[in-house]
Amino acid sequence: MVNIIVELSKYLMIIFITMYTYLCFNIFGYYDPDKKKQMLRRQNVLMFTIHMIAFVVMYLETEDIKMFAFYLMQAVLLGAIILLYTLIYPKVSRLVVNNMCMLLSIGLIMLTRLNYEKAVKQYVIAAGTVALSLVVPVIIRKFKKLPEWRKFYGIAGIVSLGVVAVLGQVSYGAKLGFTIGGISIQPSELVKIVFVFFVAASFKYSMEFKNIVITTAVAAFHVLILVASKDLGAALIIFVVYLTMLYVATHQPLYLLAGLGAGSVASVAAYYLFGHVRTRVNVWRDPFATYDNGGYQVAQSLFAIGTGGWFGMGLFQGEPDTIPVADEDFIFSAISEEMGLIFALCMILICVSCYIMFLNIAMQLHNMFYKTWNLLYFSGISDNWRSDEVYSFHGSNASAGKLRRKLPSEHADYVCNYSRVVYIKRRRGRGY
Repeated sequence: MVNIIVELSKYLMIIFITMYTYLCFNIFGYYDPDKKKQMLRRQNVLMFTIHMIAFVVMYLETEDIKMFAFYLMQAVLLGAIILLYTLIYPKVSRLVVNNMCMLLSIGLIMLTRLNYEKAVKQYVIAAGTVALSLVVPVIIRKFKKLPEWRKFYGIAGIVSLGVVAVLGQVSYGAKLGFTIGGISIQPSELVKIVFVFFVAASFKYSMEFKNIVITTAVAAFHVLILVASKDLGAALIIFVVYLTMLYVATHQPLYLLAGLGAGSVASVAAYYLFGHVRTRVNVWRDPFATYDNGGYQVAQSLFAIGTGGWFGMGLFQGEPDTIPVADEDFIFSAISEEMGLIFALCMILICVSCYIMFLNIAMQLHNMFYKTWNLLYFSGISDNWRSDEVYSFHGSNASAGKLRRKLPSEHADYVCNYSRVVYIKRRRGRGY
């Protein structure tokens, strides 16, 4: 009986998330506020239904009463998020809030299935950051001199990265951060935001060539520290952020071309200087040929995606535990295996819906500092949303995938984005 419920549940969740995703884009075609409210409420119903179905299945599979209690805690949090944002900020983009809650619920569902203790920790962090984010728009509104703190942003970013370069713990060949009280702290994630603040404030201060040179030097210093720490992914992100912001602010193709040329040379140099860079390039080119030499994690994640197919294996019916770091970097593969590729693709489309709304909100800003900052941050210049590369499996099937995985050894307008939640105060109109 349980197996029948699990099998039916995966199809129901796919149908409901497909309907939710359709509403994410269909809402853009309506201008009637009442009609939009109705569609947004329908999204909420679909989200809570998916959430409930998933936890019913997990309870039946584990017969652990903790699943029921944790479900109630998550449902209260999701309901509180929607209610508080709507009451405190009536003109908040409800679509963005809905999407945030949907992605949060999916993440908590999968984390609960993979690692209950880590899911509880993530729940506490999510609840804390949501509470903090509620006051961020007030801070933005009160502290109107944020664009004037460019020196602070620059110094804070360099000092934070410098401390990690000297004292940070080595993880997978790079110095990424610290662990305090069992909580991993990676300063480079915060520095990405602070760096965008620095560049936006610097360009708002002056667009003279001298100031551009100074800003470029500070940006280069950020990149060099990250290279010294062997955190090349963050270094690449900082480089792309600056290059894009420079072009957006100056509209000079020469800067863009010069930056691309320098970046290309640096990439080639990194390939020959760092062994783990060569390994990652080889894994990207063919993870199966390098299965025993760095490609194991990617290959296992691809087996999981191929095993799940379009409709997934069902919760607790797959083997996502065989994917290294499945509850962090490769959670997309775990979702694909047990909830299906259709479900996973709908998640990506929900992110696209958020991106469209982010650009729409950012383009309405008149303040150049916030406009520049939001355009870049909303464009996904952060690697917190990670997914795996999807390969085609020609002639493969679920059983073959399972077999392979047995082998051994990611003012007027004010806008603030915190934890990808958007708050907006506008002169007119209503954010959807």
